[in-house]
Amino acid sequence: QVQLVESGGGLVQAGGSLRLSCAASGLTSSSIAMGWFRQAPGKEREFVAGISRSGAGTYLADSVKGRFTISRDNAKNTVYLQMNSLKPEDTAIYYCAARNGFPLTTAQSYSYWGHGTQVTVSS
Repeated sequence: QVQLVESGGGLVQAGGSLRLSCAASGLTSSSIAMGWFRQAPGKEREFVAGISRSGAGTYLADSVKGRFTISRDNAKNTVYLQMNSLKPEDTAIYYCAARNGFPLTTAQSYSYWGHGTQVTVSS
């Protein structure tokens, strides 16, 4: 059974930082890509960042480039999202997702999802 568990969310002031973690279990494929998505109230779920199985390929949404970094530790089956220079518009529930193959940017492409962690950025 695949499980993705996010942690690290919280309340932070604008300009601050948070690091989200996603602990994965039950993923048996050797080519699993991971992604981070977010969903703000009244908005659609949007791609934030993706990373290939090896970690060599990373992809970021334009809105977070230069501020967010995605990484993974395959020995720990964990993916991270380092978020710096946070803005109020980054406020959302952040979800971790996994898929077999390339880290695509569409939510429908991902087979497995975590329950999400809330990130709130105050101005």
